[in-house]
Amino acid sequence: MSRSSSGSEPTPLTGQAALVTGGTRGIGRAIAARLGAAGAAVLVCGRTEPAAPLPDGVEFAAADVRDAEQAANLVAEAVRRFGRLDIAVNNAGGSPAAPAATVSPNLVTSVVRLNLLAPFFVAQAANAVMQEQDGGGLILNIGSVSSLRPAPGTAAYAAAKAGLAVLTQALAVEWAPAVRVNCVTAGLVRTEANAHHYGDEGALAAVAATVPLGRMATPDDIADACLLLASPLAGYVTGANLVVDGGGQRPTFVNAARPA
Repeated sequence: MSRSSSGSEPTPLTGQAALVTGGTRGIGRAIAARLGAAGAAVLVCGRTEPAAPLPDGVEFAAADVRDAEQAANLVAEAVRRFGRLDIAVNNAGGSPAAPAATVSPNLVTSVVRLNLLAPFFVAQAANAVMQEQDGGGLILNIGSVSSLRPAPGTAAYAAAKAGLAVLTQALAVEWAPAVRVNCVTAGLVRTEANAHHYGDEGALAAVAATVPLGRMATPDDIADACLLLASPLAGYVTGANLVVDGGGQRPTFVNAARPA
């Protein structure tokens, strides 16, 4: 672990290169900023140019990772710019709410492509690079607690994220020892997108009250977990699913029970 030019901040990722899909906003942007602050050169992607300036030192390339060829080209672009690829973060994902009884086949296919197939395509291309370079590499998949406790309207998304968790374990076995593969399963995270989903400040506070730690996660909370798994401290961790959810949800019987 080296130190920054000021001599005060540890920079465990100096000399490394990282790719973060969907890294122009929300959780992905926070992950990119955190990896960059830790010393990594970072490339993020999205289907369109970012609306806001990216964090210092973070570069952008347009790509739709649902397409296997574009995913492979994105990895190649990261290597072209940085000379190597040490960390690939599969963050791009999401889904609108849709009742399982009436959701269209096209939407189901799109949700699975984005949340399961796209990470597979990026991981394949990243592994091909990492297997051949000194030091191997790390693939991080960003999961969701929907894979553990699905809510109404999330059937396809929850199934895809559950598949991503299993994919993490399978790839960790196949690609060891050169490449580590881990999953960070995010709980309820407060971003601009999901703030609109949950409602006004009162609704957000009510949701936060269901979490044992008393608040929803921030994108930085997820980014911190990614930095931990990318650091030398996690050098023996692979095939793991780190659930970052503030303790989950308070059991319903706790609120239902009446004091004696």
